[in-house]
Amino acid sequence: MKKLSKVLGVLGIATLLFSACNKSGSNATPSSGEETTAEVSISDLNIAYILTDSVIANFDFFKEQSGLITEKGKKFEEELGSRSRGFQQEVSNFEQTANSMTPNQARAKQEDLMTKERNLVTYRDNLMQELQADESKLYSDVIDQIQEFLTEYAEENDLEMILSYTRGGAVWYSKKSLDITDKVTEGLNAKYAAKKAEPSK
Repeated sequence: MKKLSKVLGVLGIATLLFSACNKSGSNATPSSGEETTAEVSISDLNIAYILTDSVIANFDFFKEQSGLITEKGKKFEEELGSRSRGFQQEVSNFEQTANSMTPNQARAKQEDLMTKERNLVTYRDNLMQELQADESKLYSDVIDQIQEFLTEYAEENDLEMILSYTRGGAVWYSKKSLDITDKVTEGLNAKYAAKKAEPSK
């Protein structure tokens, strides 16, 4: 989650800084081939921050989708456990009856069990990869939605910069009055609820 927070912070700051630079550049009026730049005092900057972990944890979309992934993981675990128990039983049966088999029969059964074991490992790996892909997509979707909302929020509230605040992160101190975490979380959830309420096409 910390890694996600840092990525979100970098993306948000880069986007808003780029936007601020473009805004400043558009007010400059070059003359006689000379470039001029608009200087902005740090006291003129409108800055806010969000507790990124809190926004994500309380984002209804994230909670719903992560819950679905958790349930999917439990089902995968049950399926894998059932197959593993079946395989272990087959191995146990072979160990008990191996002495009554001919060498060729025993060799064939061993090869069959080895193949089944490899298939079981492949099945487990595929399940894990599928869950990891689901999680990666979820985090990507969450970042996209938060980034889109913060861009709109910054424009509506005349903010030049929105920082990602995490314990031990890049921002060590900020006035509580600059904290827009609750407002962003409420806005994100309202936007998500409105989207869910739209009739499906």
